[in-house]
Amino acid sequence: MTLVWQRSCASAVAFSAIKYAGVAYLLLIAWKTLEEKGPLKITFDSPARTDRDVILHAILVNILNPKLSIFFFAFLPQFIDRGENQPALRMLELSLVFMAMTFVVFMAYGVFAARVRDRILSRPDVLKWMRRSFAAAFVGVGVKLALVQR
Repeated sequence: MTLVWQRSCASAVAFSAIKYAGVAYLLLIAWKTLEEKGPLKITFDSPARTDRDVILHAILVNILNPKLSIFFFAFLPQFIDRGENQPALRMLELSLVFMAMTFVVFMAYGVFAARVRDRILSRPDVLKWMRRSFAAAFVGVGVKLALVQR
């Protein structure tokens, strides 16, 4: 019984240490965000990549992401009838529809981001409020993490 209690205490101490290290890190990020002045720094340190390389990288990231596969196998089968003659084909059809819809949404995000980028970066007041919002979010997550019980 003592060994179980000791492991439980060690686990609680480790949990608390990691938790408060995370809280401190979030508060540090909030402080650094508020401390930053001037425009957002968008730098391109890496060499320029071709469109083909970017697209290939994005495809590989999505194919190798296990969350996506888990989603497809957990969510889509409920839309396939038990009496379906070719369930794999139906699953493929549903997957393609989902991917097409996702592509359209992400393209809309990209177009929107490209259009508002210069407007946001050229307005110091907007950047100041964005920084304050980000810092407040970091502080909020830090407080929530500090209050988490085991």
